[in-house]
Amino acid sequence: MKDLSTFQQFIYYFEYNGIYVLEQFVKHFLISLYGVLFACIAGIPIGIYISNKRKIRNIIISIANIIQTIPSLAMVSMLIVVLGLGSNTVIFSIFLYSLLPIIKNTVTGIRSVSENLLDAAKGMGMTRGQIITKVQLPLALPVLMAGIRNALVIGIGVTAIGTFVGAGGLGDIISRGVNATEGTAIILAGTIPTAFMTIFSDLFLSWVEKKLNPIKQ
Repeated sequence: MKDLSTFQQFIYYFEYNGIYVLEQFVKHFLISLYGVLFACIAGIPIGIYISNKRKIRNIIISIANIIQTIPSLAMVSMLIVVLGLGSNTVIFSIFLYSLLPIIKNTVTGIRSVSENLLDAAKGMGMTRGQIITKVQLPLALPVLMAGIRNALVIGIGVTAIGTFVGAGGLGDIISRGVNATEGTAIILAGTIPTAFMTIFSDLFLSWVEKKLNPIKQ
């Protein structure tokens, strides 16, 4: 392969390792998705709960901010002590990193709903739960989805370092390229699918947001 151009080496690598790249692509995406999904399950209810509780809100968002400042490699290294090697460590790291954008955007979206709309909902006899599910969450959806999109982009990036803890994913391919004598093509074989995954995920969530948005643009 030494006499081939980088592009030719890239094509050559895919011809012989396409299935492997696809397997790592799927694994990379699922690890990222699981981490963000668990963060949504925990973060959205937390954001709703603290939206009207200023003291608790400041404490929780401050803790999430502190977590966000920890370098991803350091985070994964610390979690190895508790969770060991493997994908679970990376999933939990993504979960922690995703909490800030999801909680913060949930709070921002909920608090951005007009008080007049809330008073009208109360006047119609809606319960607290009905106001949240039928008024606040639908109107907060664009802000909330922006937080989820941001979290998924972060998650895809964090998953790339999962190779150092045996989690697999496209980071394995990138790592092999870095360690290879002429590994530019191999690095591209890992980075291009990662970039594609990030762009496609963001576009897909943007499409979902438009479909679910009660205020059609």
